[in-house]
Amino acid sequence: MLLDIVKIGNSKGVRLPSVVLKECNITDQVNIEVSDGRIIMYPVKQPRAGWEKAFKKMHAVGDDKLIISEGISNEVEDWEW
Repeated sequence: MLLDIVKIGNSKGVRLPSVVLKECNITDQVNIEVSDGRIIMYPVKQPRAGWEKAFKKMHAVGDDKLIISEGISNEVEDWEW
């Protein structure tokens, strides 16, 4: 794919087609590296990405219950200073 370099204020840039951004899962930010004269751009991985979907799935199958009883004591809390 051939793209033109365009002037953006005092800088220059490349306009990427939305299809390319979507295919690469790029939304708001990218990481850019320069290696051997090449520009490498990839999406920023968001912390906890996909957790909401996973939690909803867990809830749907009833796998979101506490695994520790509330009545169990904690050794650290019971220890006297």
